[in-house]
Amino acid sequence: MLDNPSDAEIYDLLAAPRRIALVGASLNPARASHSVGQMLAERGHHVVGVNPGHAGTPLFGQPIVARLEDVPGSVDMVDVFRQSDALPEIVETVITQMPSVKVIWTQLDVIHEEAASRARAAGLMVIQDRCPVIEYRRLF
Repeated sequence: MLDNPSDAEIYDLLAAPRRIALVGASLNPARASHSVGQMLAERGHHVVGVNPGHAGTPLFGQPIVARLEDVPGSVDMVDVFRQSDALPEIVETVITQMPSVKVIWTQLDVIHEEAASRARAAGLMVIQDRCPVIEYRRLF
């Protein structure tokens, strides 16, 4: 059983506009990272894509950046569309270089309990193995 926040906490998180770094963003509309990012942007969130293969290309009104630490300005949430084994490095980057981040969200089947524990110990909210689109449909 994952130690995810309550439905009320997830509702509050999604209800207010956030600045979100979307790690693993895709330009392909058929990919989940694209459709999730688009839905978040349509609901008022400011979404910045992170993908070294598409750096500089506009997505959701913002240029994609190569690395998480390249996202300009503050970020409230990091939404991860990467393999589970990428989470420890992402969590370390957030903890050491991105003090404004309050939430790490991992998509369906993206689970790494050690990285999640490290993030929680640093004071971050962690949501694993969930999709914001599904949560919006379920909670709103």
